[in-house]
Amino acid sequence: MARVVVIGGGYGGLATSVRLAKLGHSVTLVESADAPGGALRPVELDGFSWDGSAHATLLPAVLRDLFRKSGRPAERELELEPLDVIREHRFEDGTRVRLPGGSRAAQLAAFDELGPGLGQHWVDHVAAYADDWEVLRKHYLENPWNPAALPREAAARLDSREMLARRLRRTLKDERLRLVAGHPFVAGGHHLRDVPAWSGLTAYLEQRFGAWRVVGGTGEIAAALTKRLATRRVETLTSTSAVDLVLRDGRAAAVATTAGEIDLGPDGAVVCAIDPRRLPALHDHVRRTLPALPPPMFHLGLAGPLPDHLTDLPAELVLHGDPTLVVRTRGRAPTADGAAWTVHSYGTLLEDILLALARHRIDVRDHVVTRVDLGAAELVGRWGGSPLGVLWAGRRTVRQRLGPHTPIENVYAAGAHATPGAGLPYVGLSAALVAQVIGPA
Repeated sequence: MARVVVIGGGYGGLATSVRLAKLGHSVTLVESADAPGGALRPVELDGFSWDGSAHATLLPAVLRDLFRKSGRPAERELELEPLDVIREHRFEDGTRVRLPGGSRAAQLAAFDELGPGLGQHWVDHVAAYADDWEVLRKHYLENPWNPAALPREAAARLDSREMLARRLRRTLKDERLRLVAGHPFVAGGHHLRDVPAWSGLTAYLEQRFGAWRVVGGTGEIAAALTKRLATRRVETLTSTSAVDLVLRDGRAAAVATTAGEIDLGPDGAVVCAIDPRRLPALHDHVRRTLPALPPPMFHLGLAGPLPDHLTDLPAELVLHGDPTLVVRTRGRAPTADGAAWTVHSYGTLLEDILLALARHRIDVRDHVVTRVDLGAAELVGRWGGSPLGVLWAGRRTVRQRLGPHTPIENVYAAGAHATPGAGLPYVGLSAALVAQVIGPA
């Protein structure tokens, strides 16, 4: 049985810990906060509860695999709900489209409502990513990869100079379609000119698999995985920060923490599930990367009853403009007719968020009974880093990012900074990759 120290108790650290413990390793989880969960943990005030992170939707296959490989199936721990509408986009010209998931035909019909032929343009654009998905799933996303020995077909994609902005301009002539296709990356803190074109396969995954949410919010995932830490006998050190790795002969021999050193023994390993810039031993290896910063978040507690046109909003509503506002409506309120909304702002916000919403004919000023405003700096401080991971800065970023391997032989990387995309599916895959590399005890 090898000792593995996992640094960071966010989703990546939790998922990695329970996977490795099920494989027979002696796992110690080091978390700087007073409880694990990271950005999964909700924000709560006055009986209202809001998801803490900007990303709450998921692909159920990744979560189901995590729970199945670490204990009881996900369906026995969580209630998973498919979303008929992944998100609704409202444009400045007054048009709108509700993006369905899991169906090419449904997306074709939805975009045709924007104008003749636009549905076909959209599904053709999405279909072009099918080969990208099959190649990268096999050689990069779902299996540990060696940057120096990639098959030609995978290397051609990862090293391509084509950026997403150029791909969208070439294949989607309608600006509204480009806004829909680019939204996941804008919401991830990126500039489309710096995002590789192959990353647009997100649209393919949403069309093929749909999107799901956990009823009750992402805090339910944190609670279930925290419980599983105990079931798998993971030693959990909370309110404890990792300071650095202690290296001997090119390997990590111990982890220095604010509570003292944790010795790894002769066959031990470390999994960095935080921003590697926070560990001096890894900092130089990622000095050319930057974190993608989260948007300002405004958590609104609303007293009902709300007007009829505000009661049937989808889980996610995107209001395009400057700034672009994203309204997420599935928080928990203390009364049946109340609501808990989170609004994210992208761009230049020069007025109070409630006035900005009112300009989009979503006026809830008379219904707000509590609110929590969190800026980017405050969010990063609260989480100890950005859950959006590494900022795309062109094609080289894919090789500058660590994970699952690092240049230190027995040190691995999981979490948002070890994946090519933000959100629960990618982070879950990063934990699976580390478990594959380390293997059974």
